[in-house]
Amino acid sequence: MDFLAKIIAHKIKESQELSGSGKLEAFQKAIAQRPRPLSLKTALDLAPGRAIIAEIKRASPSKGELAMNLDPVDLARIYENNGAAAISVITERAFFQGSLESLQEIKMEASVPVLRKDFILEPVQVYESAALGADALLVLASILDLAQLQALMLLSRSLGMETLVEVHTRKEMETALAAGGDLIGINHRDLHTFRMDMNRALDLAPLAPVGVTLVAASGLKTSADLAALERGGIRGFLIGETLVTSPNPGAKLRELLEREA
Repeated sequence: MDFLAKIIAHKIKESQELSGSGKLEAFQKAIAQRPRPLSLKTALDLAPGRAIIAEIKRASPSKGELAMNLDPVDLARIYENNGAAAISVITERAFFQGSLESLQEIKMEASVPVLRKDFILEPVQVYESAALGADALLVLASILDLAQLQALMLLSRSLGMETLVEVHTRKEMETALAAGGDLIGINHRDLHTFRMDMNRALDLAPLAPVGVTLVAASGLKTSADLAALERGGIRGFLIGETLVTSPNPGAKLRELLEREA
């Protein structure tokens, strides 16, 4: 099964409905009243030691339900109190059981940057992200051509947000860099098949020039996993499943950060 194709087909319909909903004016009004967004890149670059973006994640297409009963605001508070550099909130509903409302609620309390993780295809979704309070949003190089990627990145920047550009291949890394990406996530998971390649981040990291902040994602379970990536020059990590399925997410986060209680 091509998971990504199925998800994108649904998201195209969803984004088209959003474009025709007449909500753009309301988004713009909300954006005008929002506090100045925080810098995700700065938070990662200035983190002492490892920089972890801790994710709020209830389910996934490949694993099914992970933590359906989690309290997103409470979990975000635990993440921040235990050293997370930033918080990622999955807002995709149909396949990941995410929530737009959770992002809004978390942003009202969090003092670290909040990343919206979804499948962003259209400018209206960027406006929606800013209106929700996101400091940054994820964009996937695998589903956008260079012009589309540049347009979404420029719009995000004009609204005060940063973009974490996710890549999976050398070609996608080259596209992300050509678009001006300086915050790049390397996903070990192939979104078409959901198969894992735990060498992907180490293989692609050398392509990034000095000044680009790299974030490795998926399959990160132990401090040793992070240490191996650190040796390859990666200091940023996006971790969701390992944390939400832990009986003690705060303790697990400290373990990954190698910090005492």
